[in-house]
Amino acid sequence: MASVKSRRPYRSRLRAEQAAQTRLRILEAAGALFAVSGYVAVTIDAVAEKAGVAADTVYAIFGNKRGVLSALVDLRVTGSAEESDVLAGDAPRALRQVTDQRQMVAGFAADIAERVERVRPIDDVLRSAAVVDSDIAELRARMQANRFSKIGAFTEWLATLGRLRDEMDADEATATTWMLTSPEVNRMLRDVRGWSSQRYSEWLSATLLRVLLP
Repeated sequence: MASVKSRRPYRSRLRAEQAAQTRLRILEAAGALFAVSGYVAVTIDAVAEKAGVAADTVYAIFGNKRGVLSALVDLRVTGSAEESDVLAGDAPRALRQVTDQRQMVAGFAADIAERVERVRPIDDVLRSAAVVDSDIAELRARMQANRFSKIGAFTEWLATLGRLRDEMDADEATATTWMLTSPEVNRMLRDVRGWSSQRYSEWLSATLLRVLLP
């Protein structure tokens, strides 16, 4: 009996790892399909087939296609299939410990530039789907509000280290940062102007330093 009990934690970990891999495989499959065909045209059956799982598995994990899309956004934002709070990640927690304003802005810019690069393709899917699907429009609106809130945490951290440019208040600092780090701005610079990801990241850091700090 003792040997049976000792194997249970291992089996539990193995099942958890397999479940996490299945979840990630479904999200990656959905992301690839959405990018090519758009949200509306993709079915749960198609996602399941590409991921190599049963459609019932997709429903059991995500509930519906909207749930898949929402989880995919979380994955792109956080970089983790299991974590939905961006502030709980290693980079934001490390940033919170920085004591120099310029270093904090530079660290934030580098981190969020990578996130925007990951998120923007799926935000393109959201924008297109929101035109014809009110539920997706509501989801994107909530995401925008959540993004504003998370950026507000950064500007609060920044303000505790010293004054902001021209006595800028927290709401203006958050709104300015929210706008500059938006997928829309990334799209204009990367697609319309043809900038590289490195140039975009460097521009974002330099611009945030200029507009936020004295």
